[in-house]
Order: sequence, then C-alpha cells, then structure tokens
Amino acid sequence: MHFSIPETQDCKDESGSTYTVFKIHVNGVHHCTVRYSQLHNFHEQMKKEFGANSLPQFPPKKFKLLQLGPAELEERRAQLEKYIQIISQNPQIANSDVFNGFFLSAQQETQHEEPERVTLDVFLMNGHKITVNILSTDQTEDVLETVASNIELKDDFVFYFGLYLVKKEGGEKELSIIRKLQDFESPFISLKAANKDGVHKIVLRKSYWDSSFDDDLLEDRIAMNLLYVQAQSDLERGWIHATKEQMKQLTNLHQKGSKKEYLRLARTLKYYGFLHFKKCQTDYPQDGCAVVVAAGNRELNFRIQVSEDQLKEGSFKITRMRCWRITTTLPEEENENPTDPKPTLEIAFEYLMAKDSLKWITLFTDEAILISMCLQGMVDELIMKKQGKKMKRPQDRVKRAPRAYLKRDGTSNVTYNEADNEEHTTSTAQKAKESVKKISDKLQSLRTSALAPDLPENDAFVGGIGDDDL
Repeated sequence: MHFSIPETQDCKDESGSTYTVFKIHVNGVHHCTVRYSQLHNFHEQMKKEFGANSLPQFPPKKFKLLQLGPAELEERRAQLEKYIQIISQNPQIANSDVFNGFFLSAQQETQHEEPERVTLDVFLMNGHKITVNILSTDQTEDVLETVASNIELKDDFVFYFGLYLVKKEGGEKELSIIRKLQDFESPFISLKAANKDGVHKIVLRKSYWDSSFDDDLLEDRIAMNLLYVQAQSDLERGWIHATKEQMKQLTNLHQKGSKKEYLRLARTLKYYGFLHFKKCQTDYPQDGCAVVVAAGNRELNFRIQVSEDQLKEGSFKITRMRCWRITTTLPEEENENPTDPKPTLEIAFEYLMAKDSLKWITLFTDEAILISMCLQGMVDELIMKKQGKKMKRPQDRVKRAPRAYLKRDGTSNVTYNEADNEEHTTSTAQKAKESVKKISDKLQSLRTSALAPDLPENDAFVGGIGDDDL
C-alpha cells in the first residue's frame, strides 16, 4: 500500500473556528481527511495494541503556537506522511483491526456516509452482473464474502478472488483496472466517490498470480466458471496471446462446453494470468524508450519499441529486484494550471543484472502505483508459498472487538459492534465551509518526493546467485 498526504485543507466548525485537516491518499486516490488529533488518538490506540517500541515517533504537538504557520504546517504534513508510510509497511500493523478500523471509519466520516441498507452491483469480466444487499459501510472482505455467498462459491475459495475498481475506456468491454480494493475501505463508498462520471464499476477477478493455484479451483464448478469467464475475457481483449491454431482449439473446446480443458490449454499460452498496462516510457536500455509492460508469473515483462516495426522483449524477475520506489514530480506552476497541478509518476526498481551488479530501471507511467501493488502481491504470494501457508478462508478472519473512533468534532463512536449486525450471516463490519490549501503552493515550483522514503528490502530478493543463474 502507498500512503501519502499531498495537501492540507482548512475547515470551520459550527462555532466558526478554523482548523486544519490532512488529506490522506491511499494507492494514489484520496481516501480520507482527518485532523491531527484524530491521528494522535489513532497512534495512542496502536501503542496499547503493539507497544510504543514497535512504532515510530509520532510528530509532537507545538504548544507554543496557537496556529501553525505555513512552514510549520508543511513540516507537520511531511512528518505525518512519513509516520503513516512507516507503519503501513509493517504487515502486523497494516493487517490489524485497529489500523483497518481507523481508516474505514475515517473514509465513512469524510464521505458523510451513514450505515444504511443498499444494493451494490458487482460484475464479472464478461459483463455479468451480481447484485448484493449490503450495508453502505461494509468493508471489502465482507462484501466479497457476500458476493461469494450469492453465487454459492465455497468458503475455501472466497479469497482466491478479489474486488477491483475498473474504468470503462470506450466500449463496454474496454475496461482498465484501476486498483484492487483494500479491506480498510468500503466498496460502496469508494465506488460512489469515484463514479461521479459514471464510468467506474466493481468487478470480481482472481487475486493470485501463480497459475498453479488454478489446480485448487478446477474441481469446483463455481470457481472453475469464474476462471473460465476471466480467461475468455483476457483472450478477447488480447491480454493472452494465442496463435490461430490455438484459438481454433479453444473455440472447439468452448463449443463442446469443455471448460476444464479450455482452461488447461489457456494456461499454456503466453501472458496467461498477466495484468497489462498502458504504453509508457522507460530509461532501459536507454532513455526515452517506449515500452508496454505486463505483470505476472513472478516477473515484469517489457516489450520495448526499438523501431517502428520491431519490439524487443525481456523479463525482470521479482526475485532479482532488491527494492522499488515510487516518485511523484510536480511541474512548474507557470507551465500548468495553478489550480490543478498534474504530478507525474514513476516507478523504479533496483535489479540484479549480473553477479554483484545492481541497476536502477525506471518506468514513467501514471499506473506506477498499480504496478507497485502487483509487484508486492507477487512477492507476498511467493513468500506465502515458501512458508507453506495457504489462502485464508472466511472462518480464519479474526472477529474484531469494538473500537472507539475519535471524530473530527472530538466525539467518539464505536467502529464495529457485532450486536448491531446480527442480521448478517457472515461477520460484517459496520463500520462547513472549506478552502483547499495546496501544499505545492508553499513549496518550490519543482518538487520530487518518494512516497516511501525508507525503502524496505524485497523479502523475495535472492542476492546470492551466481552468473550461471542469470
């Protein structure tokens, strides 16, 4: 996950007093807006849960200042951003109920969403619609379980799949995957916030990268049908490459209704299980190269445009990436609309090119965060398999205890209470006047900043390989 606080916002309470809030972005999208006091209360809750020694220092209060000046406010913004980035990189913290509960409640408060009964449409990649009845504040895993129950998918297979926010890019079938929905957000609220233009929707896709996991699903009719629909969709949009002869075989298997054999053949095809990204630029093998990138099979695949009619293909294994980082660059304001500066994104990874030879390779793309999330997903999956662990099931989820959430006005409420949600068959979570101050207005005209300044090592990195292995 990638957390940032790119800007602050001035608000007024009912008495007319002005206070400052911080706009938190998660994976490149605005998630919630919170006060310093709310984050401080969140920190205190985590201290009780994990101990002070497990957490970084929280940015201190400045008692001498009644109101922060621009320099002090920028310093606090940067400190809070770094604090959230550090704790979010700790899996124990990021997967905890105190972490998820806070960000779920903060999203709910920011979007002024009260729990109410609603319907939500979830689509398959072929356009088939699944309509579920949920609470508007239900979190992602609870909605996923409700969808699975609706289509009678067995509990053992629920978390082989995930909910994704996608955007229609032209025709009804031209969908661009924006991101996978995280458990600390409400799919209903996230879709409502994103869908002001009416072109976003939520789809159900498999959420694993290693195609060997298909074997677990092929003997189950519902799970196999979900894989079959996705494989057909990926073939239609050119995400899976097949020769004319292979397409003929697949067509024959489809006409016979031989779905299992269809999937077994599809698994042998190039780019099966890969996610493809828009054409962008890279500095490898030289600056300014046009490249098409795809993620899957524990690698990033590059198709580099070396001439008008020639592509050069290469792959970068995740086990040889020591680390990666995302950087945003704000352009000079005089060359942009000052009310809407458009930052550029890039993702760079440090790669083991040969024994004792590491090289940074950069992609300049507005899908940098999605690529990073794909890399992290492949690394997590590889480590899970090495440790002999299996996909979790609904019954493996920890039942959350009630948590107090401090609201902007200083009052608190309980973010989760099973007694308020007895009608659910699964464990479901219930979770002014403003003027925007853009941080970029107070900084230099050109700013470059990494979203995660303290780069964590890739736990799947294999640094002790020899030249024969490269």
